Amino acid sequence: MSVVEIDERGRMTIPRYIGIRRAKAVVIPAGSFLVVVPIVGDPYSVASSWLKTEKDARMLRGLAEEKAAEEAVSRARRRRQL
Repeated sequence: MSVVEIDERGRMTIPRYIGIRRAKAVVIPAGSFLVVVPIVGDPYSVASSWLKTEKDARMLRGLAEEKAAEEAVSRARRRRQL
């Protein structure tokens, strides 16, 4: 386990021994901590080996965007911003 600092611009340095270099990642706020999930290559092609679905990438993206919008509205209502 490592403790990292987040600078004034919101950047942090991942320790070298973790071995993540020049990659994209998803950062998920989870209460008082963050979950960082590296994105490997093209997620759709990588997941096709274990994620069996009849839906194409466009349909999956549409569903994901719809759910994200619903979650954003729900979160705003909980915070009484709407």
